[in-house]
Amino acid sequence: MTLDEGARQEILNLYRGLRVTDVSDGMDRLLLHDRGLVDREIRPLYRDLETFSHRIYGFAHTVRFLPTNRPITPRTPAEMDEFISWWYRTISPGPIITEIQRGDVIVIDAADLEVGFIGSNNCLAWLNAGAVGVVTNGGARDTDELIKQKCPVYCRYIARTIRPGRLEYDRSHVPVNIGGALVRPGDLIVADGDGVIVVPIERAREVAELAWRVATVDKQARREHYQRRGLPLDLTVT
Repeated sequence: MTLDEGARQEILNLYRGLRVTDVSDGMDRLLLHDRGLVDREIRPLYRDLETFSHRIYGFAHTVRFLPTNRPITPRTPAEMDEFISWWYRTISPGPIITEIQRGDVIVIDAADLEVGFIGSNNCLAWLNAGAVGVVTNGGARDTDELIKQKCPVYCRYIARTIRPGRLEYDRSHVPVNIGGALVRPGDLIVADGDGVIVVPIERAREVAELAWRVATVDKQARREHYQRRGLPLDLTVT
């Protein structure tokens, strides 16, 4: 399902402020129980409890990688430098910067290998190209910098290795399995401190409507509890 820029922005506006739990409750009301729930081990790299900058609302830009069987033959350190550069260029590129649209979530199927796929450099490049965050069943590296840069990354683990010698690029814009959830190109991704959920794009509007019913009731009830406890109102109840 292809959406134009106006329709994409309309859907994003419907979801901003919703929590993963609200969206899950909306999915339940459409009998989509447990659909799109990404494994709980795929978690945010950091959590910002002041402005919630770690939260993600966007459209899946999928990239799939596969384990390699290519042999690694003996090389000098200088030859390894060239080999690594060559591998990135020809064997394991991606995501392709020029294909990233504003509002995309880069969704990387890294074959569940312990590879530090997302680093402090490439993640900034993706964000500068218009992406709003990254979700992967693989790992992230340079995590001190990723957190300091407030790059919204959801990954299974922290890793240290690089792609060359480990992963090969397969395809972009194809369905992928991330943490047991089907993610199709263009599906809606919502992620926060509770994890990641994938909303089938064709159900996105009705899920949002039902999710807001849940969220509104919750906000009203919690606002009353805040007032009884003398707590200052914050963005979660206003």
